Amino acid sequence: MKKELPLCPVETTLTLIGDKWKVLILRDLIDGTKRFGELKKSIGPISQKVLTQQLRSMEEDGLVERKAYAEVPPRVEYSLTETGSSLKPILDSMWIWGEKYKEQMNE
Repeated sequence: MKKELPLCPVETTLTLIGDKWKVLILRDLIDGTKRFGELKKSIGPISQKVLTQQLRSMEEDGLVERKAYAEVPPRVEYSLTETGSSLKPILDSMWIWGEKYKEQMNE
């Protein structure tokens, strides 16, 4: 089933990653595969429920891949898909812009 997306490409991007938690998940997965607990710890004040919802949404959108291992205790790892990885230049630009803004505000 195809998802109904906005006509505007900027709005499409915001629809997929406009939530602050999704951007932070992307930031953490850019460096490679992470387990759920690692993501929760690095993101900070996010509830387990919200993190789960965000990861599921990103998986449905084709940005994140979930791999579950049949172990006891269960182990689940998350990584970016090729589409998710293609967002790296956007995150890099946000990083650069954020650094410049912080420098400006500290002058």
